Amino acid sequence: MDTHGQYSDAPHSGVSTANGPREVGDPPAALMTLQYIRYHRQLNVITLSNFSSEAEGGACNDRRRWVGAWRWDKTTNCQSESKTTINMSTDYKFEGWMGLDPKSVEGNMKWQSYEPKPWEESDVDIRISHCGICGSDIHTLRSGWYETNYPCVVGHEIVGRAVKVGKEVKGIKVGDRVGVGAQSGACMNHKGDCEECADGAVNHCAKVVNTFDGKFENGGKSYGGYADYNRAKGDFVIQIPEQLSSAAAAPMLCGGVTTYAPLIHNGCGPGKTVGIIGVGGLGHFGLLWAKALGAKKVFAISRSHAKEEDAKKIGADEFIATGDDGWAGKYANTIDIIVCTVSSPKMPLGQYLQLLRPHGTFVQVGAPEDELPGFNAFALIAKGAKITGSAIGTPKDIREMLQLAVDKKVKPWIVERDMKEANQAIVDMEDGKARYRYVLVNGKHVEK
Repeated sequence: MDTHGQYSDAPHSGVSTANGPREVGDPPAALMTLQYIRYHRQLNVITLSNFSSEAEGGACNDRRRWVGAWRWDKTTNCQSESKTTINMSTDYKFEGWMGLDPKSVEGNMKWQSYEPKPWEESDVDIRISHCGICGSDIHTLRSGWYETNYPCVVGHEIVGRAVKVGKEVKGIKVGDRVGVGAQSGACMNHKGDCEECADGAVNHCAKVVNTFDGKFENGGKSYGGYADYNRAKGDFVIQIPEQLSSAAAAPMLCGGVTTYAPLIHNGCGPGKTVGIIGVGGLGHFGLLWAKALGAKKVFAISRSHAKEEDAKKIGADEFIATGDDGWAGKYANTIDIIVCTVSSPKMPLGQYLQLLRPHGTFVQVGAPEDELPGFNAFALIAKGAKITGSAIGTPKDIREMLQLAVDKKVKPWIVERDMKEANQAIVDMEDGKARYRYVLVNGKHVEK
């Protein structure tokens, strides 16, 4: 199957020949060079023929490897100014680790092919190289929060290369290293009746589409990142800064922004004291961001002292173990902002609220499968304290967070696992073995 390069008068990955026509079988040194062209009226069209050998090429000054060999096809007149879909290659299929029932969480996912949502010109296809494992994956596989619509491919911390970009997508081109977090769609106020999207709060849109086990407006189902490819709406595809590795960036796209957003939107910064409840995948990100944002003091709060040493290496100034006697009284009225990442319905919420200073804020981001415990109303009334929640973050939040990670050299604690080991990695994650985030690596798509 041959795929031809197609071009528009908008910024795109155009091509020109630097070395002239070459035949299949020529040595790599003789392969033509691909160059970026922003505008054109006449271009030579390149045909990508799918041979078994590999050839090196470049697009937009970014070196990458292409499967297949480049050969000269013909010269054509491209005077039309109409936009077209830009493709790196269309010879790929969607396969991934499929959850078929609640027992999938026990290491019983099956590698299967599936049909992605019907293509729209607002879509981007991503060749996945990395995908973080999030607690949401486990909740969904076992139908913990709700009854999952099986079959389901989980994973919403996706990083890879854009291989197909719709003509309506802005800011993304074929070949870009990109990522997708927990959200892959929203109404974007197209009908003029969504206050949330109009205000930029697309993560609170009533028609939010989750990156997995969601349903798009065209009726297609969303499948996640434990897979070879992902199809997402371009509005939620984020360019990854070149200074960040794909493995580090992946878990930031959900775990990272889930803790970054409540901190930044509740005033974390110089002069503020912050408490992060839970030292796990989410909590370790909370400690990293609080420190990077310049908080005056950062408390790590956990049930025991088991993770105290790690917490202080990550960025905590002090550690509170809720298993110690009298902990709530000892640290009462000391913290301005608490972000709670734990998902236990048995959390000592009333005692957590004692830690807040007057007018302090308690933000819940962990999502228990059962109801939160009750508490004495005077814990709020006497202090004028606030209890609120936070749902992931917007694409704007993600971009700002990634830039903060670059500027402050934030490095999450991750353990890379082979995509082939996804079943065992899920089991290990459930057993609490991750320190502190697993990232699945799709070896066949990792650039050498």
